[in-house]
Amino acid sequence: MIYMDHVIFSSVAGVSQMLDMLVVGGGYVGLSAAVAVKQSAPHLKVEVIEAAPDHVWQKDERASAIIAAAIRMLEVLDVWNDIAPEAQPINRMIVTDSRTSDPVRPVFLTFDGEVEEGQPFAHMVPNVAMVRALRAACERLGITIRHGLSATAFNTTGARTTVTLSDASTIDTRLLVACDGVRSRLRDMAGIKTVTWDYGQAGIVTTVAHERPHEGVAEEHFLPSGPFAILPLTGNRSSLVWTERKDEAENLVASDDLVFEAELQRRFGHKLGEITVAGSRKSFPLGLTLSRSFVAPRFALAGDAAHGIHPISGQGLNLGFKDVAALAETVVEADRLGLDIGALNVLERYQSWRRFDTFRMGVTTDVLNRLFSNDITPIRIARDFGLGLVERLPGLKSYFIDQASGTSGEGRPKLLAGETI
Repeated sequence: MIYMDHVIFSSVAGVSQMLDMLVVGGGYVGLSAAVAVKQSAPHLKVEVIEAAPDHVWQKDERASAIIAAAIRMLEVLDVWNDIAPEAQPINRMIVTDSRTSDPVRPVFLTFDGEVEEGQPFAHMVPNVAMVRALRAACERLGITIRHGLSATAFNTTGARTTVTLSDASTIDTRLLVACDGVRSRLRDMAGIKTVTWDYGQAGIVTTVAHERPHEGVAEEHFLPSGPFAILPLTGNRSSLVWTERKDEAENLVASDDLVFEAELQRRFGHKLGEITVAGSRKSFPLGLTLSRSFVAPRFALAGDAAHGIHPISGQGLNLGFKDVAALAETVVEADRLGLDIGALNVLERYQSWRRFDTFRMGVTTDVLNRLFSNDITPIRIARDFGLGLVERLPGLKSYFIDQASGTSGEGRPKLLAGETI
């Protein structure tokens, strides 16, 4: 196959084609990366492959916190209007620190939810709504999503990378973007090492319905086994991210409904009245995975393939959206300058943009988890004093909200500032 000016010339038998960018992984990070590049540079040939069958994404019952900066990006990508009807603004955040058996949970820290007038610092969004909107954008832009295929190998030579798929076909591309999750096979194929350790914890995820309205208030209860987060959804429903020791989490997920709901009520409390489990319950092992490099020749990592962090800060998905904004701007601006979008010196701009921020967030979540997931009295006294101090300093609280929402800082990618590339 010969590649010239985005025209395909086939010289061998079999299924083979040349792309400008191939994204492996059809979740929200992979889809948004494809949409961001294609919308800004319509002449580029972009495709997505996804290992799961077409219908699987519709069964995802989880929801995610989307920060204000990521929402600005989704607005520019013309998908937020499709998501917004199912999004729940987070109007307030409450932080407590107690034992499971404590009859009262003192509130040590509260955050008002607005970064600007009428703009909450985050929204809770069902994953299905997000993927549905991004898939519609792919269809609008002419981006093909090929399901039931995975990348089994790739080889980079000169101006192209040849990717072998699970059906034995091949695709040639100028840039391969791996968005295939925290256990990324492509990352391993590229020989990129990681810093990894296991917390011995698991996150139980489910949805609950409750009698009383939540008023858009999110709560994070720090308990000895780990954080218990109550995140508001539309209607009288909330999404839970419940951290427990791994063996205890497995036992809870496998327990009968009566036992599970009793343990859930002990942690949830009675503030919102009677609660019932309104979705399936699943657990996910928690750990820290940070890639030592984000790029290689004609290869880039994004999303969980580049970094997997503890959910204690609710920033995992948002780190992925930040990757998308930086990678899209790097690729599109290089293309406009006539540069090779897969060249290592081009991709190193993306790496320098994202690696420090990712390592900083990884270290921050690691420290927070170790600090709050214990019942050591001197540490408990020190951390509660620290929370109380932040509560009494409005300027510091505003700084934390700005950082959490992604709306502060110089040198942000244009998409995160609500600007087109």
